[in-house]
Amino acid sequence: MKTLEIIGFKRANLGKTEAKQLREESYVPCVLYGGSEQVHFRVPMIMFRDLIYSPEVATVELNIEGTIYKAILQDAQFHPVNEVLLHADFLQLSDDKEVKMEIPVRFVGVSPGVLSGGKLVAKLRKLKVKALPANLPDFIDVDISDLELGRSVKVGRIKAENFTILTNPTAPVATVTIPRALKQQQNEK
Repeated sequence: MKTLEIIGFKRANLGKTEAKQLREESYVPCVLYGGSEQVHFRVPMIMFRDLIYSPEVATVELNIEGTIYKAILQDAQFHPVNEVLLHADFLQLSDDKEVKMEIPVRFVGVSPGVLSGGKLVAKLRKLKVKALPANLPDFIDVDISDLELGRSVKVGRIKAENFTILTNPTAPVATVTIPRALKQQQNEK
């Protein structure tokens, strides 16, 4: 899994007015939890570009005033109107503790339904997974090579290696839909 480095600075004062002032200076107030103690820190907003605005998942190497923590981004809060990042929560990783994370789906193969005129519709782009940090995959590969027209691939058909998929096993990941023109041709026959 890809690792990004984020450099942060400890926050002396906590609270609403301090957080508002940090945001005006283009910093994001953050919290690291899951370790022995919570660490409150601030990070320049630009450092989140590759972490949040990317379809890929990554672990984070937090460098907070020289102390390095290995973590994942647990939650990010955005302003409801202008979509500015307001707050970020990080979960500290330990090698012996399982972690839950959403992993992107990657489709493998060529669907016969698509070749015969259907359209592949991705219903789920990410699946919730539980695994040790060393076993977290970059992508979950979904084989669509036997997907016919009007059929779906369900979460339960995906093979999980060294991790557990927590998403509902009956939820469809991808479906090959039948376009209107193809439906009319079938009805005329």
